[in-house]
Amino acid sequence: MAEPSPITDQEFALFQRLIYKIAGISLSDAKKVLLVGRLTRRLKVYELSSFSQYYRMLASGEHADELQTMVDLLTTNETYFFREAKHFDFLRDEIIRKRRSPGSFRVWSAACSSGEEVYTLAMVLAENLPNTPWEIVGSDISTQVLAKAATGHYSLARTEGIPPGYMSKYCLKGVRSHAGTFLIAPELRKKTQFYQINLMNPVDAEIGEFEVIFLRNVMIYFDPPTKAKVVHNLLPRLKSGGHLIIGHSETLNGITDRVSAVLPTIYRKP
Repeated sequence: MAEPSPITDQEFALFQRLIYKIAGISLSDAKKVLLVGRLTRRLKVYELSSFSQYYRMLASGEHADELQTMVDLLTTNETYFFREAKHFDFLRDEIIRKRRSPGSFRVWSAACSSGEEVYTLAMVLAENLPNTPWEIVGSDISTQVLAKAATGHYSLARTEGIPPGYMSKYCLKGVRSHAGTFLIAPELRKKTQFYQINLMNPVDAEIGEFEVIFLRNVMIYFDPPTKAKVVHNLLPRLKSGGHLIIGHSETLNGITDRVSAVLPTIYRKP
């Protein structure tokens, strides 16, 4: 089959509006090359000759699986273990150690990507709440990264940032056919759950409430109205007195007055 026709500015604008409507992501004009690179293979799968044809297929409402594939391909999933480590220090020193409630401790990683944040949290909780039941929920809009996260299986090249003591205690190095990889220990994985959640929509109450919600390095892709909408959807799931933690390059100034700043990027719900 011949190569699809080059994308036009009008076609690119259609996809910009579509991904914004679905995921709240503002795709800048500079991302046109990225979009073409990631979606051209999908046109070839369906033997389509133009991006307009692919857009019409997605917009028809008859191809939910393909729409999810497009979202998976266009969402950014950069993450690593113990990213922005001061947040985990705050979790340990200010939240866990000063906690008075004896009940179960629940944390939500609300844009968990391939799971590194979830398992970083699991190591911190396992180390600092040895006699307290705890649970971590990870969610993402991308089914592709959630499938990866649920395995808890990573390349050894991803271990930078994991303290050596945690590495030996909570990570199992692969042997033979799994050499060069490691697996998060089963006792940590059994205390994690993963769900596909689109933060643009109200969050189902069945997920429960949390002492801490991590929403890091995702709002940089949102415009102010979308940020406000996402935070509005999250806050009902945060317990009174709970903490919302965002990325170091993000702020909630002008976005919501329903939480107060404890430190830059760390907020508390009254």
